[in-house]
Amino acid sequence: MKVAPVVLAALLVASSLAAAPSGSFPVRIRVHGASSLGELNPIWRFFGADEPNYAYMKHGAQLLRELGALAPDQVFFRTHNLLNSGDGTPALKWGSTGVYREDADGNPVYDWMLLDRILDAYRERGVRPYAQIGFMPQALSTRPEPYQHRWTPQAAYEAIYTGWAYPPKDYALWAELVFQWVNHCVQRYGRAEVESWYWEVWNEPNIGYWRGTPVEFHKLHDHAIAAVRRALPTARVGGPDVAGSGGRFMRDFLEHCLRGTNHATGRIGTPLDFVSFHAKGAPRTVDGHVRMGIGTHLATIADGFRLLATYPELKGKPVVIGESDPEGCAACQGPALAYRNGTMYSSYTAASFARKHDLAARFGVRLEGALTWAFEFEDQPYFAGFRSLASNGIGKPVLNVFRMFSRMGRQRLAAESDMAVPLETMLRQGVREQPDVAALASRDAGALSVLVWHYHDDDLPGPDAWVTLSLDGLPWTDGTAQLRHFRIDDEHSNGFAAWKRMGSPQHPTPEQVAALAEAAQLATLGPAQSVQVENHAAELAFALPRQAVSLLVFTGQTASHNPRGSPPPR
Repeated sequence: MKVAPVVLAALLVASSLAAAPSGSFPVRIRVHGASSLGELNPIWRFFGADEPNYAYMKHGAQLLRELGALAPDQVFFRTHNLLNSGDGTPALKWGSTGVYREDADGNPVYDWMLLDRILDAYRERGVRPYAQIGFMPQALSTRPEPYQHRWTPQAAYEAIYTGWAYPPKDYALWAELVFQWVNHCVQRYGRAEVESWYWEVWNEPNIGYWRGTPVEFHKLHDHAIAAVRRALPTARVGGPDVAGSGGRFMRDFLEHCLRGTNHATGRIGTPLDFVSFHAKGAPRTVDGHVRMGIGTHLATIADGFRLLATYPELKGKPVVIGESDPEGCAACQGPALAYRNGTMYSSYTAASFARKHDLAARFGVRLEGALTWAFEFEDQPYFAGFRSLASNGIGKPVLNVFRMFSRMGRQRLAAESDMAVPLETMLRQGVREQPDVAALASRDAGALSVLVWHYHDDDLPGPDAWVTLSLDGLPWTDGTAQLRHFRIDDEHSNGFAAWKRMGSPQHPTPEQVAALAEAAQLATLGPAQSVQVENHAAELAFALPRQAVSLLVFTGQTASHNPRGSPPPR
């Protein structure tokens, strides 16, 4: 059942005792405003992409600015290919900076121009590097030919693994390159700034991205980390950003860092300020529609947390899920990836991020970040089916989930839903029977925020949820609280749906582009509302369509709210 926005605005303050409208199903959510579950760490602040050179191009720079504005100087960006040889011409799953070559006598020649341009693009827009040290420059590779791949979405994924993926011919030259890079960054950006960055070596060295042995990776890693610390002894270093939870490779890496002999220093141990691994879902097509794999995604995270929890030395160590996505290839295309442009991606993101917090609490892990490997692709058709946050400068619905996250407070509150899929069920089989209609709640100076989603793994139509939201322990006594209800659905915060209503133009007019940009912004569901508060409690009801996400922000009459690092509500 679809409820018109004007009618829905009126229903927001209707009595929750009213029966659910015909064609919808009832959901009761309770939020306890006085029951803090501890800090709600803003794990959403991490993003990344294969293609580093997009950062300073037209739409890449625009999107970076939007990400940086969500939490200035608290958003981090990770990218592959920062040390690749080349002239900076981008391609799918490729980028280059040409930082290293050798003269006729074999002496190193460094050129920081393109790499500076990338990192400058971050810093000028309030974004900081999650600096991935890789890949191998052609002049250092033990197998330099062929070097640049010519991958397309129609090619086998393994075609990307060319000369950049091999060990260095000389580990001392490799270490010196890393030292010179970090030292250059300290001189350019300042010691205090570079101390705030994350530094890690390579990407997914347990699969084809690394064409050496595990021991050779330990050597590569040790020399790079020693070089980082030689340039900046207080640098934040970690890794190894393995594919999946890492299994035996991850255990051997941790054993080496914690107890092994360092290949660069000869001493016991390698600094490990944070630990990182990756987790992906597994969508597929079933009977002509997309079925997501949120269970696979979350089970991988659980496996990673379980492994880390076996090491007492890592208790309290920050953990970053260095890539955390519905599947594994942002530049790939195909029927099973058709979820990416619309509200399936946004509702999946809301539901999965909430469960990452739950898993971290379950395993006693200090989850610092969950990095979304999605950015944008320059000079591609509108909504071409890539995993991205925007298309030709038009934000996708998923981008608005991060705008919602940015408005939430830093204290997590207890929230219960009688239609939340239990975590154990989700880990075992995903969301395959009843939909997951649940909430993540927070508070901060004078405000209480409730994120509510309606998610199902199957990308199929379904009835609306009729949500009755009960709040107790509010910081206000009798009177009213002000409510701003932000919404992502087919009619709100959805540039893709607006583009389809225009007829899916590939060459929109300037007026159409302006209209799409406006439609892609985070929108409210009608004007601000007054909600009656009695004895520190309130209750309201609203319809939530399938795949929709709502953020309800309550403030007192005299309180204002601007979450740390967030822009004022638009």
